[in-house]
Amino acid sequence: MHMAHQTATVQNFTPRVLIFPFPAQGHVNCMLQLAELLGLAGIHVTFLNTDHVHRRLLQHADIQARFAAYPGFLLRTISDGLPEDDPRSGNEMRHVLRSMLETTKPVLKGMLSTCGDILGSDSSPYITCIIADGIFGSLANELGNELNIPVIHFRTISACCFWIYFSVPDIIKAEELPIRGKEDMDRRIKSVAGMETFLRCRDLPSFCQVSDEMDPQLHLVARETRQSSRAQSLILNTYEDLEGPIVSHIRTHCPKTYTIGPLHAHLKVRLAKNVSTSTYTPSSNSIFEVDRSCMAWLDSQPFKSVIYVSFGSITVMKRDTLMEFWHGLVNSNKRFLWVVRPDMVAGEVGNDEIPAELVAATRERGYLTGWVPQEEVLAHGAVGGFLTHSGWNSTLESIVAEVPMICWPYFADQPIISRYVGEVWKLGMDMKGVCDRKIVEKMVNDLMVERREESARSTAEMARLARNSVNEGGSSYCNLDKLIEDIRLTRKRKSAP
Repeated sequence: MHMAHQTATVQNFTPRVLIFPFPAQGHVNCMLQLAELLGLAGIHVTFLNTDHVHRRLLQHADIQARFAAYPGFLLRTISDGLPEDDPRSGNEMRHVLRSMLETTKPVLKGMLSTCGDILGSDSSPYITCIIADGIFGSLANELGNELNIPVIHFRTISACCFWIYFSVPDIIKAEELPIRGKEDMDRRIKSVAGMETFLRCRDLPSFCQVSDEMDPQLHLVARETRQSSRAQSLILNTYEDLEGPIVSHIRTHCPKTYTIGPLHAHLKVRLAKNVSTSTYTPSSNSIFEVDRSCMAWLDSQPFKSVIYVSFGSITVMKRDTLMEFWHGLVNSNKRFLWVVRPDMVAGEVGNDEIPAELVAATRERGYLTGWVPQEEVLAHGAVGGFLTHSGWNSTLESIVAEVPMICWPYFADQPIISRYVGEVWKLGMDMKGVCDRKIVEKMVNDLMVERREESARSTAEMARLARNSVNEGGSSYCNLDKLIEDIRLTRKRKSAP
């Protein structure tokens, strides 16, 4: 009788996972995709956003309606410690991270300590597992240890970037940092295992491109990344056929590393298998107002004729840089769809400052907008190339859609991703550190005309491997099943703190 009762208790147990992303579009987007995948598996999720991100999601996304299909899903909020009018873009994101590392832990600990009231539901009142953005590595690990809750880290960056961050102490020990000046940028970095033959100073993540080896941001990023070896496991939004060699190096320090990406493609597959969600539309996880009218414009364009241009949710550029891109796009004589966020350009750009020939050419073969449904745009038959900041979500979406890339990285993980796209994966061209209208014009024409067939072959093969990984029996599909099983094995902690 005792054994039968125990078995029934285990079978009736529903784990509740707290998912806590860094408050930026790319981080929130893929962690919401993970939340939906867990919801499809019957796991209850409490998704914790900052107040600022939560308000923007409610304003611009269908998050509440979409997640209503998952009975155990809860949305909760926490302060990022900053005033509402803080810009929270560009390099200011470092400011957000510092604020949260300083102010969030005691608040979150208080919420977890009374989670039956705040973070749970009647059917699953306690958080049994924390999936934290790995950028909060130390904060999450400390909370998990203090409250006896298993912690899993989710890094929203590429495996290659994670590995460089993890290798920072080795790079410093090899005296390959600091960088002494511009003349140093093409110097090889040979102390990162697996990248000895192609990694240059200019390809390092921006936080690693420092002139002072004691730079506090460098050590913060390295310290938080190393914390992942102390977590129960690590989740990466990648797949073995894309980054397997680097993931093998990561597993020497983080043995339980789950590669479950590309998440947006994985979610599409799992939703299609689910009877109640048989019709798939890409998730709206945007914290920006989406302009869908661009889809009608794309419908009217010839096959593979449009270069799509977007520098993501954080990039900020000077007016002069904007104008060089604009001239280059117009001079290429190609059709272009360009996302120009209202907060993307430092300072105002009045209509009277834009040369008449740019206005006329854009009216003829261009389309400018503030934000688009990117996954749908990249999948559209009219799109033949992507001029991108090399954010990780954008890169994965481009790969799955078989769209070759021109990479103009801005910061963080983007410089190393652009190097991999151009040098290792052969999926496009790396334009980092350059913004000249003639180079923009040449690269657009190279991508869309000169190298079109070559690019089509390489992108098609990598997309095929991506699709295989997330289909039943593929590496990412199996890894997600293993992750779900691990989460199911978690139990309510033995005693409340």
